[in-house]
Amino acid sequence: MLKLLFWFLLLANSALLAYQQGYLNTLFPDGREPDRVAKQFNADKIKQVTASAAMAVPVVEKLPDPASVPASVPNPDPDPDSNALASVKKPNSVVCIEIGNFDAIDAKRFETQLASLSLGARLSKRHVQEKVRHMVFIPSQGSKEGADKKTGELRQLGVDDFYVIQEGSDLKWGISLGIFKSEEAARAQLEALNQKGVRSARLGLYATPSNKTIFQLRELDAHAKRRVDKIKVDFKGLETRNCDA
Repeated sequence: MLKLLFWFLLLANSALLAYQQGYLNTLFPDGREPDRVAKQFNADKIKQVTASAAMAVPVVEKLPDPASVPASVPNPDPDPDSNALASVKKPNSVVCIEIGNFDAIDAKRFETQLASLSLGARLSKRHVQEKVRHMVFIPSQGSKEGADKKTGELRQLGVDDFYVIQEGSDLKWGISLGIFKSEEAARAQLEALNQKGVRSARLGLYATPSNKTIFQLRELDAHAKRRVDKIKVDFKGLETRNCDA
């Protein structure tokens, strides 16, 4: 029994010695150096450095692939509220308008009514010599009573745009139904009146040259423009245009 135990211990010690010496690596690889290093790829490029040297190595941040980054769309309006605020602050103004042509009496009346707008230097006027024009008219009725009777008939036919001529001429107590720059426009007005039943209207030349007044109003805001439009309602045959027209 003791001999068997002796030979068992001797065999175990021999196997342990052979394992420690590496004689059994082919059967039982131990994974130790240098055999493990020999099995690695590019093992010759591995270098051993100290901990301080490893901390000194700069870390290079990998930049994203430009192809993988979506193209940025430039914002044409970095602050859209600023444009909205600018549009609110910007005054809605008419640079300049001209209104005419007024005779002496109407020019004074129109200027008086404009005084409430306090335009100051923004209001100016100029005088022009009115050229020969074409007029649609009803001949003289002989008296004021006759003119009043005829204007009543016109209103019954739905005609409200007319003017009783009171100047000292052959047309005194006649009725003007419109004065036009072109003969075509005057004939169109005459045809429209005939369709309404006005049969006594005629076409003629308004050949009396006279001085007329044109008012120029500058830098009107929307509120002032509306007030001017209301004032114009009381005057017939006015023309309104931009100053640069």
